[in-house]
Amino acid sequence: MNLVTTKVANPLVELQNYGQSVWHDNISRGLLDSGKLQRLIDEDGLRGLTSNPTIFEKAINGSSEYDAPLKSLLAQGKEVKEIYEALAIEDIQRASDLFRPIFNETAGQDGFVSLEVSPKLAHKTEETIQEARRLWKRVNRPNVMIKVPATPAGIPAIEQLLGEGININITMMFSMDHYTQVAEAYIRGLEILERSARPLTVGSVASFFVSRVDTLVDKLLEDRSLKATSAPERKEIKSLLGKTAIANSRLVYQKLKEIFGRPRFLALKGKGARVQRPLWASTSTKNPNYRDVLYVEELIGPDTVDTMPPATIDAFRDHGKVRPSLEENLEEPKQVFAKLAELGINMDEVTTKLQNDGVKLFADSFDTLMESIAAKMSKA
Repeated sequence: MNLVTTKVANPLVELQNYGQSVWHDNISRGLLDSGKLQRLIDEDGLRGLTSNPTIFEKAINGSSEYDAPLKSLLAQGKEVKEIYEALAIEDIQRASDLFRPIFNETAGQDGFVSLEVSPKLAHKTEETIQEARRLWKRVNRPNVMIKVPATPAGIPAIEQLLGEGININITMMFSMDHYTQVAEAYIRGLEILERSARPLTVGSVASFFVSRVDTLVDKLLEDRSLKATSAPERKEIKSLLGKTAIANSRLVYQKLKEIFGRPRFLALKGKGARVQRPLWASTSTKNPNYRDVLYVEELIGPDTVDTMPPATIDAFRDHGKVRPSLEENLEEPKQVFAKLAELGINMDEVTTKLQNDGVKLFADSFDTLMESIAAKMSKA
């Protein structure tokens, strides 16, 4: 009896057929030392990696992987922040080198690894510019992206840095207004490069956060459902649960097509500029009542990136369903937002709060990270 084995298609790899790149939203010394990151690249088609202060805080504080290099740096007389940067930059450089073949094969379209400026600088334009330049030089890899938040102070920094040819991953975006400002800053940065006769191939993605939107809006909807005066009204309100984040992201994608379809950008595209892809961030499902790959499955389309944490990568590999979902039923997102407005849910207030909370969360993680390094130093 002959047994025939058929290789089952990997949904993560299949996403490439629909124009979406999968990036890994995690980094640690163990991920690099064990060879696991290389296996994820080889077997799951990972095409980039993102990091943030929370990820580094968990990696450094949650393991002993960094203890030996930390002791070595301490012996050199390094201070707390210098030690953090040395540890983080080594990880980023090693990851960048693993993704470099993809960067080369795609002529700089993919294969990026992101490192964030200090979240303490989120409201300081000039300091953000200086730190981004410094990190860009220290990492010294063509496929590193420096992460800058889309705060009011961050927008002019983004334009300036892109205009210097520094790859930028713009983060902390939650609204159409955030996205529009970022896309326009990207185009202005390209125009600076054009005026100085430099190549327009600078790399950039616009990181648009997904699940956090539902986490906050669903809470507001639940509060309103408790105050509903009839069963039909309550049912109508509950029908919106879990729909705002996807609607928000799909509307932003339509805005992308509009902005990057205008003559202003098309003239730059003819000279080598690329569309600034949206990167769907925070695509793990926070609500256990929702399908664990909900946000991945519903935001699949051309010229997009999805950065997934390890659990979401595992889940999508196991049971993810791939279809071109991003532009399905384009009237529904508008209807969702209209109903939210009728209920008195102000999305401008929601997204402003989310951005402020997100910046604070990363700043708090950064503080915790500095404290944990200091504690490890005292025991060394």
